[in-house]
Amino acid sequence: MSLVWDGITTRGVVSEGSAAERHRLADAAKAYDWTTVLALLHEHPGLVNTTRPGGVSLFAPLHQAAHGNAPPGVLEALIGLGAWRMLLNARGERPVDVAERCGHGRAAEILRPVLRRRVPAGILAAMQAHFHAVIRGRADDLVRKASLRLPELGPLLEVPGDEPVWFAVPGMYGGFAYRLRSDGVEAVLVAESWCRVVGGSGQRHEITSAGSRLVEEGFV
Repeated sequence: MSLVWDGITTRGVVSEGSAAERHRLADAAKAYDWTTVLALLHEHPGLVNTTRPGGVSLFAPLHQAAHGNAPPGVLEALIGLGAWRMLLNARGERPVDVAERCGHGRAAEILRPVLRRRVPAGILAAMQAHFHAVIRGRADDLVRKASLRLPELGPLLEVPGDEPVWFAVPGMYGGFAYRLRSDGVEAVLVAESWCRVVGGSGQRHEITSAGSRLVEEGFV
């Protein structure tokens, strides 16, 4: 599964090596060292939407690129590597919002989200709240223990078709694969979860703005 929501926010949840890689990437992005940023992401493409462990700004590389008015080629390279233009930082800003706040008009044009799906903001927010309730109902203790950042649904609007996004939950020996099956006011999110511990099983939920419904279980 190529699309990943990385919920890691603290150092102790990942290995020391992985934590060091994340800090190196965050340091290079904060210093606007785009050569190092791109080299690290070519080596570790799964880190393209990650933030610094223990950080408070929740700036991913594309937010830093927006803040630093990175050259167009850098912005396009990050987007080509899978950086989400709909990803929010701790202030609720997308990269385009950061660029506009800083007066970087050329960068803002490149960073303006290209939406492949359309879901009204209120519908999406309600679906996200119900999805988070499903996650907590399945793995609340693990989510709290790891201080995970739960998936935001905004980036799904950039995803073509119904390609799923994977959210791993440390200690669950599994996680959640979620995708938009339909959009518009009748949007439906399908979330499949696996827990491969003794007695664990799979569950499939269908989630709308009205709530969630368990439609299948026991398939793992």
